[in-house]
Amino acid sequence: MGKGGRMPESNGEPKGGEEKDNVLRRVPHEKPPFTLADIKKAIPAHCFERSLLRSSSYLIYDLTVCFLLSYAATNYINLLPEPLSYVVWAAYVYVQGCFMFAVWVVAHECGHHGFSDYHWLNDTVGFVLHSLLLVPYFSWKISHRRHHANTNSLDRDENHVPRFKQTIRPYYRYFNNPVGRVFIIAFTLTLGWPLYLIVNIAGRTYDRHASHFDPYSPIYSDRERVQILLSDIGFLAGCYLVYKVALVKGFTWVMLVYGAPLHVVNGFLVMITLLHHTHLSLPHYDSSEWDWLRGALATVDRDYGILNKVFHHIADTHVLHHLISSIPHYHAEEATEAIKPVLGDYYHYDPTPFYVAMWREAKECLYVEAEDGDKARGVYWFQNKLES
Repeated sequence: MGKGGRMPESNGEPKGGEEKDNVLRRVPHEKPPFTLADIKKAIPAHCFERSLLRSSSYLIYDLTVCFLLSYAATNYINLLPEPLSYVVWAAYVYVQGCFMFAVWVVAHECGHHGFSDYHWLNDTVGFVLHSLLLVPYFSWKISHRRHHANTNSLDRDENHVPRFKQTIRPYYRYFNNPVGRVFIIAFTLTLGWPLYLIVNIAGRTYDRHASHFDPYSPIYSDRERVQILLSDIGFLAGCYLVYKVALVKGFTWVMLVYGAPLHVVNGFLVMITLLHHTHLSLPHYDSSEWDWLRGALATVDRDYGILNKVFHHIADTHVLHHLISSIPHYHAEEATEAIKPVLGDYYHYDPTPFYVAMWREAKECLYVEAEDGDKARGVYWFQNKLES
């Protein structure tokens, strides 16, 4: 079974089971010997079924945990002595952020119509949840749908589009060191999401300014303008609700109970998406070589430990998600296991802890380029060689 990432490799001499972590085995980039229909046939029929009751139970559970955590933080943390109270507040922010991200995942599933069989209900639930998390629902749903339609296309993918070597700013070499890397990662995890929404940072290049808040942005077609405006109204309503709560509870309360955990949500969103599509073993394609199936296959499942369950397995079943995005999260593990024999070496999994992987990919995946001698000239791989 193809795992992608760093793999042990033998040169004919026994090494006693020792792995050479610096050896990379790339995943196949040739057209696969199977079709999407073959993949669907391997998945049990019940995995395609969406249960409103079951989906709602996960949402209710997530919201209940978020409420209980905020109630406990508000009423009990301040009773603790310092500095213990600071430690517990930090723990609260992280844990609450994780469960708020679980709510985000349910809203994301609504955008893929995996929450129920009713599209109007999916959009209603997704719109409310994402607006409460300060996300313009339809704006992001539309661009995210295009990301799924053009995954790993260097010309048409919508987000986390890698740079070419010649497009890297000359000053970037000053950040290609441990201190600079810390800054880049911190910037990415804290400001990456809002800047993506506002100015389309790390997104597809357009011939004019692109923003998820602009109904006339080049991201959207004329028939989608009203949905973008509705998304803006939902976002502003969410901001206004936060403002009204701050008037009653105070700005500090809102920042500790809601604002700081929301930053954790945004950080995990950027990290998870980035790590799904950034790996030395994964190919990217230009328009001469790209096709939908190979693009969808060129992603990697990651391991987030106990957070896999908290995050409704969005991270460890992402290959399946790109192949069939409407399968509900509660069937994703079973469906992933079912398609592995079909995918073979085209299935990619990396068990590296996410915090290690984030550092490694920030160091090693700086830009993409086609290599000399590559038979498929439209195939590009991540590289890390910058002149000092």
